Formats: sequence, C-alpha cells, structure tokens
Amino acid sequence: MVAIIGIATLFTALVYVFYFHVLEAAGATNLLLVTFLILVSAIMLGALVLGKGLDPKHFAGMALTTSDGRGASIAGP
Repeated sequence: MVAIIGIATLFTALVYVFYFHVLEAAGATNLLLVTFLILVSAIMLGALVLGKGLDPKHFAGMALTTSDGRGASIAGP
C-alpha cells in the first residue's frame, strides 16, 4: 500500500511539472483546449471500446468542442 501511495505521489508531482512546462510554452488558451478535447476522446472511446451509441447531440457537442469557439465570433463583440 505504501508503494502505491509513493508511486501516485511521484507521478502526480511529475505531471504537475509537465503541466506547468506546457503552460509556459504553449499558453493558457492552448492548454485549455486540451482539457476540452479530453471530453471528445472519452465519448469516442466509449463508443469504440464499450459499444455505446452516439446520438446527434454527441456529434454536435464534439463539433462545437473541436471548432475552438470560432463560430461564436461571427456575431461580433
């Protein structure tokens, strides 16, 4: 049990170092986009691995997520 806690602590620390390195290199906006893409990959893995069905709302949500919000700027400020 102690080994599992130690490994979890070590890798959590490494991920935080990596996270802040990417934040510095790529910027906050690009890092936030990666967070949104996790949702898209989870939906796709659920469909491919678990055989879950995809509704039109899933495709619409994935399209909005991957469009990077560019469609929202059409109306102007």
